[in-house]
Amino acid sequence: MYESLLLTAIGVFVAILLLRSFMFRRSAGIRSAQEAERLAAEQAARQEAGRLAAEEAARHKAERIAAEEAARQEAERLAAEDAARQEAELLAAEQAARQEAERRAAEQAEQLAAEEAARQEYERLVAEKAERREAKRLAAEEAARQEAERLAAEEADRQEAERLAAEEAAHQEAERLAAEEAARHEAERLAAEQAARQEAERLAAEKAYRQEAERLAAEEAARQETERLAAEEARSRALAAASGTVAKISKTPEQTVVMVADDSKVVRIKTGRLLTAHRFQVQMAEDGLDAASQIEESVPDVLLTDVDMPGLNGMQLVRKLRGNSRTAQLPIIMVTSDSEELLDEAMSAGVNVVLGKPYSEEQLIAHIEQLMIMNGQSGV
Repeated sequence: MYESLLLTAIGVFVAILLLRSFMFRRSAGIRSAQEAERLAAEQAARQEAGRLAAEEAARHKAERIAAEEAARQEAERLAAEDAARQEAELLAAEQAARQEAERRAAEQAEQLAAEEAARQEYERLVAEKAERREAKRLAAEEAARQEAERLAAEEADRQEAERLAAEEAAHQEAERLAAEEAARHEAERLAAEQAARQEAERLAAEKAYRQEAERLAAEEAARQETERLAAEEARSRALAAASGTVAKISKTPEQTVVMVADDSKVVRIKTGRLLTAHRFQVQMAEDGLDAASQIEESVPDVLLTDVDMPGLNGMQLVRKLRGNSRTAQLPIIMVTSDSEELLDEAMSAGVNVVLGKPYSEEQLIAHIEQLMIMNGQSGV
């Protein structure tokens, strides 16, 4: 395209030269007049030729640029198409690879599933075989156990029969021996009963003799105590008569209140019956605290107390009463089984009479009457 433009320019230039040569030869005579026109024409022709050449060059350049642009766009289009084709091929290859991988994965999964199914089937067969073996073993064991039980039962029946036979024989022998032993025991029992009866009669006689001796001794002691008290009363009356006064018992038994303080209900009832039989009024206290509480409300004429009591024992009760001005002179009889050991402590605590167990009824009544006499004399 550039060469065609160049050839056209050359042709134009040659034509101009030929035109100038022709015009020079034709107008040699008028050269001077037309030289200016010629020059102007040449100049115009040159300018026109330059313009045309420039336009042609510009057109060619534009065409070249357009061709280059078209070629570039074509190249880009082709490159894009090639890239798109390559991308499509790549995607197709990736799709194919993915499909191939999926196919292989599916085949591998199918293979694994088949292997798993085969393994499970093998395990099932092995388990069934093991179960059959176990069932056979259990059946054999059960049969052996039943056979052993049957044999054991037969042996047990035989042993039971032998045992029963032996027991029957032993029973008969035992009955015979028992009969003989019973006869011997009966003879021994009768002999023992005879001996025991004789011993009991002897002991009863000894006990009766001892009780009679104790009763006589108690009566003698009571008589002596009564005589002593009577003698003391006689001396008191003699002394009172000598001083011009007569001692009197302030209260009769019916007017005398005797409090019995003992934690034993049996002792309280027994002593209360004795005192009631002698026409005394009786007031009961279950222990030392109960006695102290009742005495705070109403002071009895005589207190008969035990030593060992819960809460407040006899000694503590006596000290409490002697520490109170209202009860400091209250006559107190203390009953104890350890009269010798507690005598000094009881007397120092303020007890009037310590009465040892067992004591006779006459002794108790005599001590109460004597204390009432002394109480009347003291004016309390």
